[in-house]
Parts: sequence; C-alpha cells; structure tokens
Amino acid sequence: MQLKPTDIERAAGLLNELRNEVGKAVVGQSQAVGQILVALVASGHVLIEGVPGLGKTLLVRSLAKAMSLQYARVQFTPDLMPSDITGHAVLDARGGDANSLGTLRVHRGPVFTHLLLADEINRAPAKTQASLLEVMQEYQVTLEGQTHALPRPFMVLATQNPIDTEGTYPLPEAQLDRFLFKIDIGYPPHDEETAIVKRTTEQQTGDQFPLEGVAPRVDERSVLTLQRMVAFIRTDDKVLDYAVRLVRATRNWPGLATGAGPRAAIALVRAARATALMQNRDFVTPDDIKLHALPALRHRVLLAPDAQLEGRSVGELLDGVLDSVEAPRL
Repeated sequence: MQLKPTDIERAAGLLNELRNEVGKAVVGQSQAVGQILVALVASGHVLIEGVPGLGKTLLVRSLAKAMSLQYARVQFTPDLMPSDITGHAVLDARGGDANSLGTLRVHRGPVFTHLLLADEINRAPAKTQASLLEVMQEYQVTLEGQTHALPRPFMVLATQNPIDTEGTYPLPEAQLDRFLFKIDIGYPPHDEETAIVKRTTEQQTGDQFPLEGVAPRVDERSVLTLQRMVAFIRTDDKVLDYAVRLVRATRNWPGLATGAGPRAAIALVRAARATALMQNRDFVTPDDIKLHALPALRHRVLLAPDAQLEGRSVGELLDGVLDSVEAPRL
C-alpha cells in the first residue's frame, strides 16, 4: 500500500475532528484522549485507571458516540461469569428431528461488538477476567468447540479503580500484557474542575453525561482504513532498535523485579506509527517512541519489594530507563 501525502493529510484531519468531537463532552484530559485515539488506529486495547468520579466512563462513551460503530458495555462485578461476556450455547429441542436430542444454539455475548467498555474490570475475579484473553489477542471467541470471529474493528476499553480500592482484584499479567496502553487519570487542575462542574450542572438534571453535542465523525470503514494506513508508516531500523533497547533495559533495571517482554516493543512501534499518522507524517521518529514509553510499559513491569518499601513508583523508574537509553540520530 503506497501512502500518498494527500491521504495522510486527510487521515490526520479526520483524527483531529474526532479528537475535537470527544472534547465536546470531556473537559481537559487531552493527553488521555490522544492516547486512546493512538490505540484506536494502532488496533490496540486500552486500560484506564483512576479513582471513581474522574470521567473514565464518560471518556469512553464520548469516543463511542463520536464513531458510528457498534458499542456494548459490561459492568464487571464479583458474580459476573465468563459466559456473561462471551456468550453461551443452549440446547434447542426444536432444531432436531424426532430421534435427536436437538441442536446447540449459540447466544452471542456483548463482546460481539466494535467497542467494548469493560467498566471496573478489576471488580471481577480472575476467572471472568481471563475470558477476555482470547478475545483481545485473537479477535475471536470459542464456544462449544466452535470459533466465532469478532467484528472488525474491535477494541476493548477497560476502566479500573486503583488496586488498593475496596473490592478489587489484580488483573492477571497475561491480560495486562494484551493492553497496548495503560492510561493513568489523575485529579484535574482547578480551572478544569470548575469547567467540569459548570458543564455537568448548568441546564443538566441529575448526573447525566453531557453527550448531546457529540456527533459521529467516522464509521467502520474509515477506522479500518486508518488502521491499514498505520501499518505502512515508514520506520527506520534504528528506531526499531531504539524501541527494543528501551524494553530490554527494563529487564535488568534496579528496582524492577520483572521487565517488559517483546510485546512491549511491538506496542511502542505500533503506537509510534499511529502518532506519526496523526501528526501528518509518513515516518516515525525516536520521539514518537519515547512519547508513549510510560503508557506502553507501566503495566508490563513489576516493582521489586525493596523499591516498594522505599516508596518508589513505576513511573519514576521508567523515567530513569528513558534517560539511560540513548536515542538514535536520523
């Protein structure tokens, strides 16, 4: 696929329109919005963490409304079963003849959609969370030995509360690794918080989300085209090597008990290519890799016990990794 400058310019403009549309409902959080759009065009999934009330669900719902795609929401609870997400098969006696027991009829779960909001994903036990492993990696569901493909594009946008919040379970490492990004949302600054209060109370009743002004800007075909374009953004071998060196540095870094695996380098390069497209470029720079190092790596490494006792954070240690690995000059 040969990328033309006009096509890249049109794609960057479309993504900018999408960002502006989401901004009609979401006050501030520009970095989080940008990272979610990067994950969308990079065909990745996103985990959003923050204390309750910071607009995580609003952010996902506004993105869904800005795209004319199928959207489903699953509220994760301790009693949620895997079949509540993926679906199940039931015996249909009417489907067989007089001498048979019947036929199995598949009831597809909410996962058969384009955008899946897994709300408060860490409030369900590991067995239920693991039902998304095949879904997120292979874009398919296996029910009663039969494989069912998911519609494309497909993206999981999961929200979670901090792990020390009451009633939460840690996500399995295998599932965390399947998220392209983990986005941390903190408290807004004073002016943004004032704007949030004004927008949600002025001419608004109850706790309704201010989504009325958001209109669809892209459709299924447009998203698939953007995702194909990202795969053809030029990436120099030196930039690829830089991404690999960053990931490998986490494996022996003091304070990190576990470093990131090869999927982390893949995530960095995919995100960098998406960033180049959003910035109207057909090539990746080392800064594109560095820009997304924290959201791409923070959920793929584990703090060592001594670092935890010293009160150090994953972000602080990853900043040290970034400073220690020299970026190439192109």
